[in-house]
Amino acid sequence: MAHQRTKVVLVFLFFLCFAVAAVIAAAGKSYYEILQVPKGASDEQIKRAYRKLALKYHPDKNPGNEEANKRFADINNAYEVLSDSEKRSIYDRYGEEGLKQHAATGGRGGGGGMNINDIFSEFFGGGRPSEEEDRIIKGDDVVVELDATLEDLYMGGSLKASDTETKFSKPVGCWIFPFLSVWREKNILKPAPGKRRCNCRNEVYHRQIGPGMFQQMTEQVCDQCPNVKYEREGYFVTVDIEKGMQDGQEVVFYEDGEPIIDGEPGDLKFRIRTAAHDLFKREGNDLHTTITITLVQALVGFEKTVKHLDDHLVDISSKGITRPKEVRKFKGEGMPLHFSNKKGDLYVTFEVLFPNSLTEDQKTKIKAVLG
Repeated sequence: MAHQRTKVVLVFLFFLCFAVAAVIAAAGKSYYEILQVPKGASDEQIKRAYRKLALKYHPDKNPGNEEANKRFADINNAYEVLSDSEKRSIYDRYGEEGLKQHAATGGRGGGGGMNINDIFSEFFGGGRPSEEEDRIIKGDDVVVELDATLEDLYMGGSLKASDTETKFSKPVGCWIFPFLSVWREKNILKPAPGKRRCNCRNEVYHRQIGPGMFQQMTEQVCDQCPNVKYEREGYFVTVDIEKGMQDGQEVVFYEDGEPIIDGEPGDLKFRIRTAAHDLFKREGNDLHTTITITLVQALVGFEKTVKHLDDHLVDISSKGITRPKEVRKFKGEGMPLHFSNKKGDLYVTFEVLFPNSLTEDQKTKIKAVLG
């Protein structure tokens, strides 16, 4: 009886550990989030998302960028699982731990079981990223200049593209970041009655023009496809930016640009542009600010703090003499580096406020002290 109870307890503990591991695995970034698709995404959606992201983060396009290489590996691992119906079913029910258990019992594992370059080559037929992109017929990209505050670029969060939108609040972990939705209107391809010419190509043939004489000719040949039409549709888009993004970097919504018949839509790109700030000026990853102190503070020292972009206080106090236009560096108080835990520096320039005039008594006292 005791032996049976022990066996039951062990079985219970095994399944408890399995469930806890599955919950822990699910708590991280899921394969669906990595490929930026919903959980109910179709196989075609998963393929298209993989192709876009794999081309963007391929090592050939991001030499020396470790974060991009890591993302490329994650993207390939996610695609390896979600493109396989058996692995995807196991992952949906039990998470990554379920895939490991399945592999341990003789099934095919997932998430790293295949070389990432092999996955890319198999998907693209061995082509390099630039070659693959050249083969794609795409619609026009839509580029929107997006003014981002230093606070947005320092902390990360979500933005809007114009001043006409409605403001919301978006919880992220323990933080509340401001975000505004962007209303996007564009043409959408819809089915229409009838047929149309499609997939047109030039075919070469030879025509005889005399005994033993042939002329090479070309002829355009087209298929018949279902007809389509453009319809105008609108929807809200939320623009997320990452900490430390620089001017000119882009937040891309793939296939959200202008559509094209018999091709893929272009991309919608929000190009970051740093808005002017009342206190700080950004230069690369460093921040610069100017603080005014009195002549007395310049001579005898002062206690002062500066409120940073996330509201934490930076102590810029001094016990010594501060000269006019003196610049002091505060290490690690600048902007975060994109894709890094490091930060730039804060440079504070001190302006000394001199009195407009002195009384004779004040002059005498100053001479007595400094003369």
